[in-house]
Amino acid sequence: MADINILAVLAAAASAFLLGGVWYGPLFKNTWCREAGVDPDKPNGHPAQVFGGAFVLSLVAAAVFARFLGPAPALGHALTVGLGAGLCWVATSFGINYLFAGRSLKLWLIDGGYHALQFTLYGLILGLWH
Repeated sequence: MADINILAVLAAAASAFLLGGVWYGPLFKNTWCREAGVDPDKPNGHPAQVFGGAFVLSLVAAAVFARFLGPAPALGHALTVGLGAGLCWVATSFGINYLFAGRSLKLWLIDGGYHALQFTLYGLILGLWH
C-alpha cells in the first residue's frame, strides 16, 4: 500500500460517507425505510457505532479499490472501473441476496444505485488525485 495516496483514500471514503448522508437522507429515506422495514424514528444502534462503522467500512473499500486501480490510474479508466465495480460486482451481489430474501426491486435500486455512485466517486477521486 506504500504506492497508494492515503489522503485520496481518506477523501474517497469521506465522499461515500457524504453521499450516503444525502442518498439515504433527503433523497430516499422514506422509501428506503418503508422498503427495508426500518422505523425512521427508531435508531438501529448507537449513532457513533453505526456511523463510525460505516466510515471504517468505506475506508476499507476505498483503500482496496485504490490498490486495485494502482498508484496513478487514468481518470477515464478509474471512472469506468468504479462504475463497473459498483454496478456489476456490488449491486449484482446485493441483487442475488435480495432475490433470496424477497426484498423489493425498489430497495435494490436504492442500495445498488448508492454503491454504483460510491465506487464511481472513488474512481473520480483516485483518478484525479495521484
